[in-house]
Amino acid sequence: MLYQVLQALETATGPVSLAELCRQLGIEQGVLEGMIAFWVRKGRLNDSSMCASAKPGCACSSHPDGCIFDRAGPRIITVLPDSHMA
Repeated sequence: MLYQVLQALETATGPVSLAELCRQLGIEQGVLEGMIAFWVRKGRLNDSSMCASAKPGCACSSHPDGCIFDRAGPRIITVLPDSHMA
């Protein structure tokens, strides 16, 4: 199922909502969120909502509510190039 999530995102011809992806794959949103987090950790996806304190100028750890920039716009998940296949 992990590879189905990655393949669905790779073959999408435009933006796709998480709700639509859940319906397409027949899984719950919490499960999909975990699978996306897995691919982010593996370097195959980038999730704009996941704060990386390594962002230049980001003071996430000092803000009481976490990173305020993570909520500044729409959540965007992008497929990163597969460095193992190059």
